[in-house]
Amino acid sequence: MSKETKTNALRMLDRDGIDYIPHTYECGEFIDGVHVADMLGQPAEITFKTIVTAAKSGKNYVFVLPVDRELDLKKCAKAAGEKSVEPVHVKDINALTGYIRGGVSPIGMKKQFPTFVHETAENYEKIFVSGGRLGLQLEISPDDLLKACKGKFADITQ
Repeated sequence: MSKETKTNALRMLDRDGIDYIPHTYECGEFIDGVHVADMLGQPAEITFKTIVTAAKSGKNYVFVLPVDRELDLKKCAKAAGEKSVEPVHVKDINALTGYIRGGVSPIGMKKQFPTFVHETAENYEKIFVSGGRLGLQLEISPDDLLKACKGKFADITQ
C-alpha cells in the first residue's frame, strides 16, 4: 500500500514490526460486518468487528467480537471491572477514536483504551479486523492483535 493510503492501524503495525495482510473491498458507505465477510469470502466467525463503549465512570473500553455475534454488556462490564458499559453513540466515534463507523480498528485509535477480544479468537491462526477505514480489512494473528492493541481475551458475547 502506498503511504497516502496508510491508516493509523497500518502505520502502528509497521512501526512495531507486526505481520499482517491487508484485504481491500469496494465500499462507498457503511455495510455490516457479515456482508464484509461475505464480500471477502471470509467466514463470519473469524471476521471481527470493533465496538467502543463508555462506562458510567467516564472511561472508555473497546470490545472486538465476531461480526455475527452480539455483545453481552454485563459480561463486558465484568471484564472491564465496571458496573455497566454502553456502546458509544455513532456521532461520537470519530472524535473519540479517529476512525469512522464501519472503519473502526482496535489498533491505532487516538488514545489507547482497554481492549478485550472475544475468546474465540484464540481458536484461530488468523482473524480479520478493520484496517482503519471503510474497504480495508487486516488479516492478523490473534496474539499479534493483542500485542498491537494491548488487549486481553475475554468472554464478551451473548
